[in-house]
Amino acid sequence: MHRLTREDLEDAARQVYRVMPATPQYAWPLLAERLGCTVWVKHENHTPTGAFKVRGGITFMQWLKNAHPDVEGIVTATRGNHGQSLAMAARAAGMRALIVVPVGNSVEKNNAMRGFGSEVVEYGRDFDEARGEAARLAKTHGLFLVPPYHPALVKGVASYALELFTAAPDLHTVYVPIGCGSGICGVIAVRDALQLNTQVVGVVSTEADAARQSFEAGVLRETASANTFADGLAVRGPIPEAFAIYKEGAQRIVSVADEEIAEAMRVYYADTHNLAEGAGAAALAALMQEREAMKGKNVGVILSGANIDRNVYAEVIG
Repeated sequence: MHRLTREDLEDAARQVYRVMPATPQYAWPLLAERLGCTVWVKHENHTPTGAFKVRGGITFMQWLKNAHPDVEGIVTATRGNHGQSLAMAARAAGMRALIVVPVGNSVEKNNAMRGFGSEVVEYGRDFDEARGEAARLAKTHGLFLVPPYHPALVKGVASYALELFTAAPDLHTVYVPIGCGSGICGVIAVRDALQLNTQVVGVVSTEADAARQSFEAGVLRETASANTFADGLAVRGPIPEAFAIYKEGAQRIVSVADEEIAEAMRVYYADTHNLAEGAGAAALAALMQEREAMKGKNVGVILSGANIDRNVYAEVIG
């Protein structure tokens, strides 16, 4: 992917704002008190789908209509937020959307995708197996296979980083969760386009830490499983194109355990009254883990989404 210019990013942001407003970023006083540093939270839980991915769906569909005007429908694999994003964008474009999720996926995320008019198919034991089925269905039904990572997705997603860095240009470090990588790649793209010195730190689950292993080894590594309740992080291996970007652009990658993520979800609720799903709370969990190193600094955390089933949240918050 070529380096994005400020013009590229502003053009993508304009496309996004035709569909949704910018989301806020707040420096919450109770988080600052708790952690001993200024904590800017980027509230991607306040988008029309409750997660950052919606931005990428908007710019991807625009690209698809221009590059492949004959396409009548799309298929993709997801744990939910990417799928909601594309379901919403496909409906707006008058296209069919077929979304593949693993068996036992979040009931409420599945309902949300159907709510945006898509067909949801359950297949496989995890995201990686669902991806294989999506590729097969694309051939069978003549649908366009939307990958989990694509330059047109990253451009849209990057608009949240443009908002954050415009509001708080002097951030020392930003913590970003890594699933398939569009979020962290968007943050790196904006940081570089604006020529800022902010350190970008990726966050993964200890139960799905292939991105961290790959980053530290300098080559792609996979894990045998990805059993974390933070479904947005539950990926067994990095997407090569995304890895190529964050391997160069990230400072480090931190892994957080499910219990640390759950604690961060409770902290978000107590200190800001915001709902965060597992992946959405991972960045705060990493900052909590590294609080000593961040003392007195200006730090950003991406609250990437709020889409968690009620029963799971009740258990965590209880």
